[in-house]
Amino acid sequence: MVVLVSLPPHASASVIGVTGSDLGRSGLRLSVRKRGQGKSAAIPKKPPSGESLPMQHSSIHWFRKGLRLHDNPALLAAVRGCRCLHPLFILDPSDTRPGANARRFLLDSLRDLDGNLRTMGSRLTFEVDTEPSARRRDAAVAELAARHGVEVVQEVSHTLYDTQRVLALNDGKAPLTYKHLQKLLVSLGAPEKPAPALTQEHLQSCCTPCQLSHDTNYDVPTLEELGQDPNEVGPHLYPGGETAALARLDALMEKTTWVCSFKKPETEPTSLSPSTTVLSPHLKFGCLSVRTFWWRLDEVYQGREHSQPPVSLHGQLLWREFFYTAGAAIPNFDRMVGNPICLQVNWDHNPQHLHAWREGRTGFPFIDAIMAQLRAEGWIHHLARHAVACFLTRGDLWISWEEGLKVFEELLLDADWSLNAGNWLWLSGSAFFHRYFHVYSPVAFGKKTDPDGAYIRKYLPVLKDFPAEFIYEPWRAPRAAQERAGCLVGTHYPQPIVEHRAARDRNLGRMKAARAQRGTKREPPADASVDKSQRKKPKAEQH
Repeated sequence: MVVLVSLPPHASASVIGVTGSDLGRSGLRLSVRKRGQGKSAAIPKKPPSGESLPMQHSSIHWFRKGLRLHDNPALLAAVRGCRCLHPLFILDPSDTRPGANARRFLLDSLRDLDGNLRTMGSRLTFEVDTEPSARRRDAAVAELAARHGVEVVQEVSHTLYDTQRVLALNDGKAPLTYKHLQKLLVSLGAPEKPAPALTQEHLQSCCTPCQLSHDTNYDVPTLEELGQDPNEVGPHLYPGGETAALARLDALMEKTTWVCSFKKPETEPTSLSPSTTVLSPHLKFGCLSVRTFWWRLDEVYQGREHSQPPVSLHGQLLWREFFYTAGAAIPNFDRMVGNPICLQVNWDHNPQHLHAWREGRTGFPFIDAIMAQLRAEGWIHHLARHAVACFLTRGDLWISWEEGLKVFEELLLDADWSLNAGNWLWLSGSAFFHRYFHVYSPVAFGKKTDPDGAYIRKYLPVLKDFPAEFIYEPWRAPRAAQERAGCLVGTHYPQPIVEHRAARDRNLGRMKAARAQRGTKREPPADASVDKSQRKKPKAEQH
């Protein structure tokens, strides 16, 4: 979310010491780009077309999500009729969930934003945020503003549509299927076109005061200053920031055949280089506007045959919209208890198995390679996410999806609250997805696209010399083969922590019982085949 606050012309570049009464007397304006979940303050009427606001106020633009200059209507609202602009980003020290890779991506994004603002004679400032909840923070800010007569302006640009409008079309309830969401969106038409990018022309009559102590007090911090060990970050494969996001988008849009033929379920989780866009971290932090992405795709699609939702790239953005809308309306969306759509399951408490899964020490090379890639790079293919999520929950370990959500929240660059929770609800069989009897095999699934095990050899080098015959099941290799590979199972690499077939069958029974208790009727057919690859399953939203 992005917020703008106005200060009197004589105010300093810091908001410290500015009281609510000061803001009200100065005719201060506050502009917020709202997130896709939660209630928002009322949106006041905009001035009539062609009428500009009086040049009497200064603005503080509060960057949260939306770390960009393109398609940022709240930022444009800040400079409209503005005498002095103070760009601000608040780091929340209470938010300890993101790991080192995600923190580095955020700092990349802030440095890039700061650099882009400097080219326009502007600077980016920082202040600590101690509020643990963004939604409570926003409610408190809106209440404070209203109490002192401060105008609050909110602009939607982090989602394709205003989630509140979508929910209003459905009597305030979240659509629980993709098709239902599509039907609701028909009445709204195509998403709005992106707002113009901020340029120096917008700032002609606007200055940006900057104190001499700015770099000392408010410069972009280092990982160490955020309490992160720089040695914990992996290779810098995906730099953050608007500049990198737009460059990546431009490069992808030049691949017109690839864009038009894109079908998410047909991409490969074992590809040694990403087989999807990897734009999801930029969408999460708002370095790339989702509306810009949508309309750039539309330009490529024009006059060409192309794939359709839900599997197309437009379809992936609608999946994002689906989970944002669900997260906006469903109470306790990121947990089981108190979540009205979530299956109530008596999950096991097994810290040893959870630790083995998190650290990539389950004894199943495909699962462990995925977790190794996640820990090192901060990104994994969506089907790889499916495989490890199923393994942790209903497939093998029977551990709560909430535990997996926390790990993803720490390690993923694109750990977006609504999407992360929605995915775990889906893949654990707790909501949305009812074919719980289709289980990802930790052995067969990876073999479909990588029979030689190149992916495993890259991310688990301890197994790199195993023959292809045993690379997915090293415990089956004769002792002599293990010795030739320089890796003894049980010594250099762990034995499997569960027997997959037995665990799968046991968990199918438990899931059936949990669903029966809730009254869910769908059951596996008599000849149901488990361990399906689910490669035709269209659901996905990370790119």
